[in-house]
Parts: sequence; C-alpha cells; structure tokens
Amino acid sequence: MIPNVAIITRLVLSAVIGGLIGMEREISNRPAGLRTHILVTIGSTLIMLVSIDGFFILGKGVLSGDPARLAAQVVSGIGFIGAGTILRTGNNITGLTTAASLWVSAGIGLAVGAGYYLGAIITAGIVLLTLMSLRVFEKRRLMSKYKKIEVVGIDKPGLIGSIGTLFAKYGINIKDVRIINNELHGADDTGMVRVLFVVKMPSSFDREKFNMEIYKLPGVISVCFSNPN
Repeated sequence: MIPNVAIITRLVLSAVIGGLIGMEREISNRPAGLRTHILVTIGSTLIMLVSIDGFFILGKGVLSGDPARLAAQVVSGIGFIGAGTILRTGNNITGLTTAASLWVSAGIGLAVGAGYYLGAIITAGIVLLTLMSLRVFEKRRLMSKYKKIEVVGIDKPGLIGSIGTLFAKYGINIKDVRIINNELHGADDTGMVRVLFVVKMPSSFDREKFNMEIYKLPGVISVCFSNPN
C-alpha cells in the first residue's frame, strides 16, 4: 500500500511538471497548453497509482493482477489527444512537437506515479531544455533556408491568389503571408498593396524565368527578394 502522503506528493509533483511543460507550450501559442498538459500528467499519475494500489485493495493485500496492464493503455491512449494537435496544410505539418510533449508528459506522469522521481525530474528538465533552448537554435537554422519576397501591386481581388498559383507552379512553399501596407496609392490614385511572402524555394528554382512570369501577372508592379531577419 502506498502511504497517503506519497500519493499526494506524486499527484502534486506531476501537476507541477505538467504545468511547466504546458506553460512553455502556452507561451508558444500551441493548441495544447497549460491545462491540457497538467491534466495529462496528473491523469497518468493517477492511473499508475490505481494500477499499483488498486490490485492490492481488490486482492485484500495480495497482488491479484498485473499492475502494468492498466498503465500500459496510457501510452497508446494518449495518441488520440496528440493526434488532435497535428494539422496539415499543403506540405506543411504542424503540431508534432506538441503531440510529442503530450506523449512524454504522460510518460512522466506514469514515472511519478510509480515513484520513479529521479527519472521523471531529469526527463522533465531535458524536455524543457529541448522546447525552450533548442527552439531558438532550430528557428535560426530553419529561417536561414527561407527567402522573403515582397510584392507591390494594384489592390484588386485575386492578386494574392494569382501569385500563390505561380508560386505553386515553381514549387515554392509559402511559410507565411502578410499584408505590410494597403494605404499606398499610384500615380492615378489607384489603391496599391504591399504583400510579404516568406517562402522556401526548391534547389532548381529559376529566378530569372520566375521574374519574367510574375511581372506578367495583372496588377504586379514590383518584386523584391531578400533574406528574412
């Protein structure tokens, strides 16, 4: 039997660890944040406690079943929650890191519930280091692979769509799109728009040919290539 103090300690510890991981995800504006991670870790801890103590209670002090069987279902069951955080837009897949953080949070919860404090705390530290420190390194490295294309054109319906179609033709993957300024005016007081595209280009990209085609699009006035900050 696990003492009541130990039960409370394990539940509180799992909530704290889950909260720390969830807080990082919350700050990063991810779909699963503080509350979700706390619930996952504390739920996993509770299931492990039930797995350990429950069979002794039912067996009146004698182990009457396999305590690992119930806890093992957490590993596969957490996949349903993680799948809800994964989104696919074209060739881009987002949410994998959050899904992985939920999965490892469940594992940490099980470890805390089993009393494996050292493994749980060290794992939590590595997870936080990975999510916080390596994110900056990863962002800098990935952003070096992207280019910034600024397009100025006449503010008319379908302009951005036609540019996007041309990007797709050349295998250009759009990472982000932002309208920088829509208060510009041409010589004849025609409304103009400046659009910033952050894109990833294929190795075989023919910039000269692309420029010839994009300037043929109705409404396109200027195109400028640069590296993102």
